Amino acid sequence: MFTGPANRSSHRAFTLLEIMLAVAILSLMAVSIYRFVQSNILALRISNEATAADSRFDALRELLSEEMQSLPAGSGALTGEPLTINDQSRDELKWVSGSGIGVLTRYAPADCTVALRLQPENNKSDRLDLGLLRKPKDDLDFTELHESWVPLVENVRGLQIRFFDARLNVWVTRWTDTVTLPRLIKVTIERNDAGVPWEAIIPLGRTPL
Repeated sequence: MFTGPANRSSHRAFTLLEIMLAVAILSLMAVSIYRFVQSNILALRISNEATAADSRFDALRELLSEEMQSLPAGSGALTGEPLTINDQSRDELKWVSGSGIGVLTRYAPADCTVALRLQPENNKSDRLDLGLLRKPKDDLDFTELHESWVPLVENVRGLQIRFFDARLNVWVTRWTDTVTLPRLIKVTIERNDAGVPWEAIIPLGRTPL
């Protein structure tokens, strides 16, 4: 009786080359997915930081508008001086803020002199922060005992302030008139986190509805 050869298994194992190709393909897919997720996370973080920065500048505009529109005419209620350090504008704006429950003079017993200015983050840092320096109006002491610093925007490069003189119909760099207030104030802030400066024009008179 003739007996044929035993049936051999028809299944074939993967070769080493096929396994290496599969691993390489999976690695490329993993790297592509990782880069895609990483780029999206980075874009989301940058977008959130930009949104937060824009929110701080919007709040600054509202704060300045509220303060400037509540200034009384005369009595040196507002002054401004142009300052330049290392070829960079570091102007300063000073005004008198009445006592009350506002953010500038919360719990203050009397009027305060408030200065919008740039100030180093600390004695060992070159970073400049924009903020408000407050001091009681009648305090003639040259020490910093009664001063308080309120930071508003971190890490800015320059601050430029211009005043619109309606009598001359021009923007001026300095305001020393103790009787008349300027019609408009233009605040320009050089940002380190953006290529375009932030600018706001603050009216000193409320626009009627």
